[in-house]
Order: sequence, then structure tokens, then C-alpha cells
Amino acid sequence: MDALHNQVFFPASLPELFSAWTRFPDAVPFAGGGGLLRNQGKQILTLPRNILSLERLEELQKITRTERYLEIGAMVKLSEITGLGKIVPEALTKSLQGIASPQIRNLITLGGNICNPSRRQDASAPLVALDARYELRTAQEIRWVSASRFSGLSGPPALNPQELLTRIRIPLEQWHYTVYKKLTDMETADGDGGSAVFLARIQKNILTDIRVVFAGQILLRDKNSETILAGKQLPLDRRDAEHFSELWRTYLSAIEEPGFMLREKIFNFIESCIFSLSD
Repeated sequence: MDALHNQVFFPASLPELFSAWTRFPDAVPFAGGGGLLRNQGKQILTLPRNILSLERLEELQKITRTERYLEIGAMVKLSEITGLGKIVPEALTKSLQGIASPQIRNLITLGGNICNPSRRQDASAPLVALDARYELRTAQEIRWVSASRFSGLSGPPALNPQELLTRIRIPLEQWHYTVYKKLTDMETADGDGGSAVFLARIQKNILTDIRVVFAGQILLRDKNSETILAGKQLPLDRRDAEHFSELWRTYLSAIEEPGFMLREKIFNFIESCIFSLSD
């Protein structure tokens, strides 16, 4: 007979994890604890009845590198990732370095940051911009999804019932211009806004690729505006920079969320970045 009190399971392998999850479908995966414990200032914490601790799953704590990709297990701590140095794309490093304190970054995992159900956390924008892909597993299958599809335009992450994020694959492409910024939203009770990233790739003074992503309560990326500057010589003609800015102004004005003040901050960020590439 199953116990009625809180239970914490410590599976040592994925088959053990999914076996326990099958027996207790309401169990909640527990990584660094940031998501479960956030905003809990009480002496007695409120916890799920059943918890699946992931700390003994060694395969979720691996980091591997090939010529084309950096693969990071979902249980790798943020501090470990930033400690890898220049092999980590600058946009991701900047986002992780801005999260909480060094002590908290020693606890929080990349998978936990990605899978937060309340809002897209700091790593989401750079991972979408970098075209990262996520490995998702259930007891029966393994599938890969893009960071963009996983984050979705709105709502919680695209995890199916009893599905676990296990690995993050990041293309090791060189970006010559990287700007990352956290944006606050004073129209919300907690001030949480989101994060924005601007990437540009340059070859022989030619702008070959550009990526702009905002992630918070909603995911914003206008791929149409990214294509119009490909092949342009640097510094950009001011008219081209103004056209790019106006495309984003139109894009932002067509959406209901986020609020006006945050939309203005997003636009100002993009405008500042694009005009820094102009004459």
C-alpha cells in the first residue's frame, strides 16, 4: 500500500526514475530547487506530496563537446557552465552570470532554469537565439525539439506528461557581436520582465546573420526583420538601421503582451543595438 505522507525518491538511473513516476504520476522532478522553493519565505515549506530527486542521475550531469556542438546535461549547475570559459557562447554565459548570487548558481541547474513553468527564465532568450535543441525523454521514447518550439509563444514549456528534459545541445557558431540585457517590468507586482539578446555574425565587414529574441511571459522573435540585413556592409547605412527598428516597432505594436512600458524597453534595447552597428 502506497504511503500517504510526503515521499522523496532518489533514482540512480532513468529507468528507475520512470518506474517511480509510473507508480506516482503526481510526482514532481526536483533539480536545484529554485522553481519549487521560489517565493517561499515561510519557516515550513510547501512541497509536493511526491518528489523525484534527480541528483543521482549521473547521465544528466555530463558535459560533452564536438566540433559542432556543446552538449550540457540538464542537471549541470549554472556555475559549472560559466566556469567552462570561452567554449560557452557569450550570450549564454552573460545570462547565467546575471542569475542570483554565486551561492545560488552553485545549486540551480540549467534544466531547472529552462523548465520553470511560471515564466521563461534568463537562459531562454539566448538558447532560442543560438538555435539550441533539447532532448526530452519519457519511459517509451526520446525526442528532440528546438528551444524556440519548447519555449513556445506563450504558456508553460512544451513538456508532455511524465516527460523529462535530459540534455541541451548548443551549436558552436561564432558570433562577433553579442548584447544581453535583463529588462524589468514595473507594471507587474514582482517587477519581472524578461531578458533580451541581440546577436550578429560578421564576415569581412559584411553582416551575414542577426538574431534578436526576448523571453519573459511571452517569447518574441521577428524572423522577417532578421533577413533584411543579411549581406549589408558595415557600418550599416542609417536608413537600413532605421528600417530594421521600424519593423520591430510594428511587430511590438501588434501584440497585446507585454505591457506598454516593457515593450518600450524592448524596442529601446533593439534600437540601441542596431544603431551601434551603423555609421
